[in-house]
Amino acid sequence: MTLLLAGVTLVSAFGSSFQYGYNVSVINSPAVFMQEFYNETYFDRNGIPMESSFQKLLWSLTVSMFPLGGFFGSLMVGPLVNKCGRKGTLLINNIFSIVPAILMGTSKVAKTFEVIILSRIIVGICAGLSSNVVPMYLGEMSPKNLRGAVGVVPQLFITIGILIAQILGLSNILGNLEGWPVLLGLTGIPAVVELLLLPFFPESPRYLLIQKGNEEQARQALKRLRGWDDVDDEIKEMCREDQSEKLDGRLSVFNLCTFQALRWQLISIIVMMMGQQLSGVNAIFYYTDEIFKSAGVNENNVQYVTVGIGAVNVFMTCVAVFIIESLGRRLLLLAGFGICCVSCAVLTMALNLQATVSWMQYLSIACVIAYIIGHAIGASPIPFVMITEMFLQSSRPAAFMVGGSVHWLSNFTVGLVFLYMVEGLGAYCFLVFCAICLVTFIYIFIIVPETKGKTFMEINQSMAKRNKVEIQMDKEKLNDFQTAAETPKKKEEAHSTSVL
Repeated sequence: MTLLLAGVTLVSAFGSSFQYGYNVSVINSPAVFMQEFYNETYFDRNGIPMESSFQKLLWSLTVSMFPLGGFFGSLMVGPLVNKCGRKGTLLINNIFSIVPAILMGTSKVAKTFEVIILSRIIVGICAGLSSNVVPMYLGEMSPKNLRGAVGVVPQLFITIGILIAQILGLSNILGNLEGWPVLLGLTGIPAVVELLLLPFFPESPRYLLIQKGNEEQARQALKRLRGWDDVDDEIKEMCREDQSEKLDGRLSVFNLCTFQALRWQLISIIVMMMGQQLSGVNAIFYYTDEIFKSAGVNENNVQYVTVGIGAVNVFMTCVAVFIIESLGRRLLLLAGFGICCVSCAVLTMALNLQATVSWMQYLSIACVIAYIIGHAIGASPIPFVMITEMFLQSSRPAAFMVGGSVHWLSNFTVGLVFLYMVEGLGAYCFLVFCAICLVTFIYIFIIVPETKGKTFMEINQSMAKRNKVEIQMDKEKLNDFQTAAETPKKKEEAHSTSVL
């Protein structure tokens, strides 16, 4: 791990992924004060109070516009990363954070709640782009022995963003009548930091060589990232990938969905992304306050306990960063979904029995903590790492568009139907999440391979057997590439005749 790779990882994760987590949680604490502002603004305009049904609709829009914006952002990933590059897309994406931060921060002074709803969908676009582009950018720049650890860092910063929003949202800090506009506006600070610092870091070497055809720039970027001059092996591996994909060309989403050679990779990311969001993580966070209150935690102290749960989430995601390269992706996925499955089943029992068996209240708390641990080590961080690793350069942007769209649509669906599930099923709604975790666990156990320590080409070749296709390469052109890579001093003289 060089200082440059560590720097670009921290800057891009803080500037982009942090905002995703921050905006997921930021409106929870000041919800009461924001709804009061909605009502007061409506009264000042119309002279009559806002109807409760209309206020509920406006607040539902405020909450749901964020994942909807995330879905739109995911659809923009492919065109932007192919045209502007990975780093260029992240720089452009800061517009979708700074503008809504200013709008939300001044909404109370301007006496308009409409801009908050509009800003939530814009900042959702920012989250949709960053949640896909940051793992792609970092995954393409990392050496294979660090790719998993670096790939989990964006998820770590998402959890840090959630925790910071919970801390700043405490009633004695900014989660109050006067502080909530500042709380919403702070989301623009990481974007400004990224906008100032990211230009000093290199673009993805794989993008420079495979998509831009500029081997010299790719070589220089690799030398800076690795801290040494001998990068021939990685250049060769990129050339092999480039040649392997020459016949297929750059894949659109439609082509990806109909391409037999990537069928099981595509099914796998859809299953993992649906499992990640439909496994009930948002529902667990929603139920946390009620579970702690029923266990005897003072209502005024529940907000601090919730912050503690957020800290557990950060700590366990940090643990995942350090263990992913030793234990592997597949084991962490299985452990994560397995723990979540058991936790949901036991939580259902504990919630139904806590009125008659006193110690069941504490078992409920233990189940919540266990679920958070399971999701943090596997279900939350690993699927995005797998998208980077299971697809090659020409199909990776389209794969992130599909995976990101499934991620955000599933997120939106849970937010839309969960209250109705609670109303109709009560605590038994967690059995639905238990079943989803179980199905995802079984699928991963049967289908998903281990990708630790493998090149992108090796992973692609291992999946080719399941897809019943053969990876073909133009050996003559590949030899030309290998010769060029082995004699870099002659590269400039032979550049006009090299196959790029």
